[in-house]
Amino acid sequence: MEGPFTQKHVPVWRGLVLASCPPPLCLLYKCSEEIVSIAAMLSVNGAIFYRPKDKLVHADTARKNFFLPGGDHLVLCNVYKQWADTDYSTQWCYENYIQYRSMKRARDVREQLVGLMERVEMDMVSNPLDTVAIRKAITAGYFYHIARLSKTGSYKTVKHNQTVMIHPNSALFEELPRWVVYHELVFTTKEYMRQCTEIESKWLLEVAPHYYKPKELEDSTNMKFSKVIGKTREELRT
Repeated sequence: MEGPFTQKHVPVWRGLVLASCPPPLCLLYKCSEEIVSIAAMLSVNGAIFYRPKDKLVHADTARKNFFLPGGDHLVLCNVYKQWADTDYSTQWCYENYIQYRSMKRARDVREQLVGLMERVEMDMVSNPLDTVAIRKAITAGYFYHIARLSKTGSYKTVKHNQTVMIHPNSALFEELPRWVVYHELVFTTKEYMRQCTEIESKWLLEVAPHYYKPKELEDSTNMKFSKVIGKTREELRT
């Protein structure tokens, strides 16, 4: 396929398809507008924010201003929506330490994805407040990229028991949710998960019953966490 949308985006496209497919799944994942924005932003993953050496604090503060509960995929959607609301302003990108060229590429990819959806008569449906639906759609597209928090504070991938960590730039870096879906792994000094989103393990049996068995997704009842580590966002609020 020509243009920015290539074979490497197929996994995200799988989640996008599930976000807009016929009943009964469309009753769960009516969020194709949000998923198509996230898919487009993932195509320029890692090239959105920049940090000038003389303005590190300002740049980090600007990035954190986009953080939303739930994780990094929602942050990507938030960045794209705010940019679109400014009529795709170059000045807005400059003020928020966001690379305009990357955003322009994401917009091009998004337009291609929307064109593909229209070609196969998929409806563009927006449901920005239902973050559970959005996160379930992401999980459906990346069900094989799941990690579970261990009692050491690190994460283990569910299928291969590989030790991984949440990337320091993640909105979830200080939160350590019990279960996450991630976009990709990158290795520096450690194996890091980039673009992480908090999920619930029971969603995996809903979106990928062919891949996971209930026994794989059981939380160890005798695993002792600190008062904060491993709690869900809802538990932290209580």
